[in-house]
Amino acid sequence: MNGGCRRSWAISPVQGFTDFLKSLGAARLAAMGAVTAALIGLFAFMILRVTAPQMTPLFTDLSIEDSATIVKDLDRQAIPYEIRNEGAIILIPRDRVTRVRMKLAEGGLPKGGGVGYEIFDKSDALGTTSFVQNINHLRALEGELARTIRALDRVQAARVHLVLPERPLFSRDKPEPSASIVLKVRGALESQQVRAIRHLVASAVNGLKPERVSVVDEAGRLLADGASNDSLGGMAGQADERRLAYERRLREQVEAIVTSVVGPNRARVQLTTEFDYNRVTQTTDRFDPDGRVLRSSQTREESAATADSQGQVTVGNELPGGRQDASAAREQSRKSEEITNYEISRTTKTEVTEGGRVSRISVAVLVDGAYARNPAGELSYQARSKEDLDRIATLVRSAIGFDQKRGDQVEVVNLPFAEVQPNPINEPSGLMAYLQFTKEDILRAVELAVMALLALMVVLFVVRPLVRRAISPDHPVAQPVAAIPSLAPGEAVPEGIPVVTNHTAKMIDIAKVQGQVHAQSLQRVGELAQQNPQETVAIIRSWLNEPALESRGA
Repeated sequence: MNGGCRRSWAISPVQGFTDFLKSLGAARLAAMGAVTAALIGLFAFMILRVTAPQMTPLFTDLSIEDSATIVKDLDRQAIPYEIRNEGAIILIPRDRVTRVRMKLAEGGLPKGGGVGYEIFDKSDALGTTSFVQNINHLRALEGELARTIRALDRVQAARVHLVLPERPLFSRDKPEPSASIVLKVRGALESQQVRAIRHLVASAVNGLKPERVSVVDEAGRLLADGASNDSLGGMAGQADERRLAYERRLREQVEAIVTSVVGPNRARVQLTTEFDYNRVTQTTDRFDPDGRVLRSSQTREESAATADSQGQVTVGNELPGGRQDASAAREQSRKSEEITNYEISRTTKTEVTEGGRVSRISVAVLVDGAYARNPAGELSYQARSKEDLDRIATLVRSAIGFDQKRGDQVEVVNLPFAEVQPNPINEPSGLMAYLQFTKEDILRAVELAVMALLALMVVLFVVRPLVRRAISPDHPVAQPVAAIPSLAPGEAVPEGIPVVTNHTAKMIDIAKVQGQVHAQSLQRVGELAQQNPQETVAIIRSWLNEPALESRGA
């Protein structure tokens, strides 16, 4: 007996748990399994999400080639990464960004989507023809220029095409090289930036002129024409830039000298200049009669003598050396001629006045008044005197090189400035100085809070009702008990017929709920019900009325 009791006490917990599972049923067990699996998945997702490293961009605006090369290198180093924007952005853990960038820079990544001079690093020069070498040189030059242009501000991407024609055989004329550039910019480029790009490319290519470089943006707008007749447009752009630079320089000079008198932020200067871009060529010839110089002198003298022999012609007169008659009359004549040439002083002056000279300057200067404290301690505005304004105007005229004949104009006006209330910046101190969170920290905290709130709502409104419904027992149902035949006083109950008492009925209900009713007891109860059908029906009717009475009482 004792051994049997010990054995029953040893196996009762296991048997009770087994009976409890049997009492739940297959549907409840399946629901509990599904809830358990969902909880495990939810908490696993939350743990992985919380413990996952924060990802930050490694590189942005990558080309497909650079993105593929970088991903391959990250896979080799077993570094987790994420790809976004079709490969243009690669994200890795924040704590490894600097080291990975240095490692990739050591290998020359990213290359920028173009091929540079590294094309010659792994080339087989032994089996390469001159044509292939020339093509590789052209590709390398285009790639290097594209990289240099991308390094400029506001330039997001660049592509360069070079045309370097060769001189034909037996030809004296050589075709001029040209270039075309396609830019993808952030915002808009200024004219001086476009000119800088053109000169940059022209300086890097032998024989290329800036006028032969065309620049187009990603929207198809022509920023610079590469035709040969672009000199006029280039000169106009240079003229505008020169005017703006001249106005800026004069404005800075005037502001510097005025603010030194009235104080900082107490003066506003607006300056406008007019330029004359006409090119004038003038030639002047001047003759000075007083400044004559002897150029040449020529003197000529002639003398003649004649004798009158009264018309007699003799042999002696005609013979040379013949003796003439002394009695004959003689005539003598003398002629003197002198020619003097003088060179008159002549001055030829040719003046060429290039375009871009200043034709007029207009300056408007607005100065604030003086401020002094009244007896109440408040600041009061005081207008400046006319003498002070005249002195300031004199300084401005001297600073800009005032020329009245040119039509320059200078106006100095004294008006009170509008007061602008500065927004005070409260710098945190003490404990608040350590609570300065970045945008990433705030987003991370919000993400964790949302995940925690979601988990709490799932536990309270989903998991808890399901668990309670699964483990809560059903309402106990009274089991039918067969009526016991009437017995005489003192007569023993026949074997096999259970004695039905209140205690016995309660034990049967408990056994039904917990699943501990044995098959033999059920069989015996069924036999009793078959033998006493009327009593069984009466008991069942009483059981059916009990829930209704209980509900009415409640």
